[in-house]
Amino acid sequence: MARRSNNSNRILNPQARQALDQMKYEIASQVGVDYNSYGGYLGDIPAREAGRIGGQMVKQMIAAAEQSLISQTVAGAQASFNQALKPGHVGFNTDVTSSFSTTNPTLTRS
Repeated sequence: MARRSNNSNRILNPQARQALDQMKYEIASQVGVDYNSYGGYLGDIPAREAGRIGGQMVKQMIAAAEQSLISQTVAGAQASFNQALKPGHVGFNTDVTSSFSTTNPTLTRS
């Protein structure tokens, strides 16, 4: 079978190569693959083992991306909330007591 000209396995951020390799070896040891028995090279391991390692890598990367999105969303909401509370912001009433009355003429005291 012919290989595609654009390799989908290339690393998009070359600075991430070392971190991805480290992650691969850590996950390999977690799922029980002794990469030392393969001479530190995981290219000759059975497809089932490679799939387990790759699957766990994807799970961890998705979890990290989800956590990053949550953090960004929370930070954005906090920034918006803080901006809305600043005095002088459009819609912020600096004289909050002007619209309130201390007496209500419809109520009578007994």
